[in-house]
Amino acid sequence: MHEIPSTGTGMNRRSFLGACGGCALAAAGAQLFFPGVFRGTADAMEIRKGFIGARLSPYFTALSGGRVRCELCPRRCETEKGERGYCRVRENRDGKYYSLVFGNPCAVHVDPVEKKPFFHVLPSTASFSIATAGCNFDCKFCQNWEISQASPEDTLNYDFSPEQVVEKALEYRCASIASTYVEPTIFIEYMIEIGKLARPKHILNVMHSNGYINPGPLDDLCDHLDAACIDLKGITEQYYGDMTEGTLAPVLATLKHLRRRSVHTEIVNLVIPGKNDDPERIKELSRWVLGELGPEVPVHFSRFYPLYKLKSLEPTPVTTLERAWSAARDVGLKFVYIGNLPGHPAENTLCPSCGRVVIERVGYSIKKISMNDGKCAGCGRRIPGIWKVA
Repeated sequence: MHEIPSTGTGMNRRSFLGACGGCALAAAGAQLFFPGVFRGTADAMEIRKGFIGARLSPYFTALSGGRVRCELCPRRCETEKGERGYCRVRENRDGKYYSLVFGNPCAVHVDPVEKKPFFHVLPSTASFSIATAGCNFDCKFCQNWEISQASPEDTLNYDFSPEQVVEKALEYRCASIASTYVEPTIFIEYMIEIGKLARPKHILNVMHSNGYINPGPLDDLCDHLDAACIDLKGITEQYYGDMTEGTLAPVLATLKHLRRRSVHTEIVNLVIPGKNDDPERIKELSRWVLGELGPEVPVHFSRFYPLYKLKSLEPTPVTTLERAWSAARDVGLKFVYIGNLPGHPAENTLCPSCGRVVIERVGYSIKKISMNDGKCAGCGRRIPGIWKVA
């Protein structure tokens, strides 16, 4: 049994509350993300309710009678003229399928990259974070349901081209651009164009995704994607059906595809009391990661807080998260974390060889980094991740 390490440092009330601030903001939901709240970047941008633009999508097949089949995600929605798919942001217009959210984000923020959460990507840097309305899941625990379950005509949207996104990321000294908050692959065309422009400027293109995307579009995205944090919400099809209205198999396929394409990948598992916290399921999930992706993929077990359709549940007990952490380490995973619990020592990155704390965290704040050129400063062991931008 692996024991939770101690940093040997305490936290006073002020530092603890400061670390919790990010979690409280995340839990506040859409009021954070709607225009007018984000000071600075949003001030100089046009804000408008409803559609601002549309972009023809390459990810559809024309069917008879003007119908189309979307090829972006495993739902493969088939729509008549004037109809939209499950995600609410793709519409059949005269037998062609259009994205209604290209260049139309309803959320624009500068976040710590640790909030995505990426723990092995440019620690202590800022990430220019965007989202549009819509999603191809309906997770009962969604913290951003006010925008993920909305249509673009229901939200206030920025008129924000890919060129402007990169320009603002540079202006605010962000090392990465993150597509996040909702399922970002629903605006894949926007993500790809941003990625094309970001790379020559030495800005990473990253996403936090549910992984529910077909292999062809994913392959196109991987050409312009540097890192992906994937929500592996559970390890059974029943859980996915009950809790997300999606399916598990395509998510597992996405994770393997990302690894084959050498896209840096981290995994988040939100541990929900009575839903996916069975110790045997946690071990099964950990064994799958070990066997299919390898021991060095970072895995975050995150604390659930009552939200959306699961407000009757209690927050995840700390002991449950610690058991999950220990189980994953016992299985053989090298980089395991506890999330949404600021100040817990399992937020830290440990060197698997010598046990040294190579990155010390409190919430979204980095207290200390003990690495040289991506290697442990103590023993020289390589720590996987993106530690500088080429």
